[in-house]
Amino acid sequence: MSENITLLLEQMNNGNKNAEDQLVEVVYPKLKQIAVMQMNNEPPGHTLQATALINEVYLELFNKTQHSWDTRNDFFSYAATTMRHILVDHARSKKAKKRGGDLLQVPLIDLPEEFQEEVNLIALDEALTKLSKFNSRKSKIVELRFFGGLTIEEISQIVKLSISSVNKELKAAKGWLFLKMKD
Repeated sequence: MSENITLLLEQMNNGNKNAEDQLVEVVYPKLKQIAVMQMNNEPPGHTLQATALINEVYLELFNKTQHSWDTRNDFFSYAATTMRHILVDHARSKKAKKRGGDLLQVPLIDLPEEFQEEVNLIALDEALTKLSKFNSRKSKIVELRFFGGLTIEEISQIVKLSISSVNKELKAAKGWLFLKMKD
């Protein structure tokens, strides 16, 4: 499947509109799965639905300026970043409407049980931005895992590290984020 996505991206980059339509058909189920996973982590009564999230991601990926992704990994990396921005923008909008109350809360996956509490998306975004200033790889790994819903194996391919190294980087990044967000 990843070869098909990369081939379709290559064809799309060469101006083949049919390849873009085929790419949407191939990646939509994975993007929908990620959106559903994100929305399942939301508290009851959340105003953004998985379908709306995936539609916003789709618009960003395919209906704006021409993007040039070389590989499946490039595409899903960009999709994870896009999903992060949409979720954080939604949380900021909701916060502004309520003047600070009822912030969007989601669990930070894979933390030890004692740390598994809901995390404010705005605080997570701010902490990830700080982390990216001195260690962009750790920040990207968390973004791919948390916002992109990618497996450790998929992240390993994207960041070109071994699976054990990705696990170590992810663990260190989450510890750092937990401490920063606790403050």
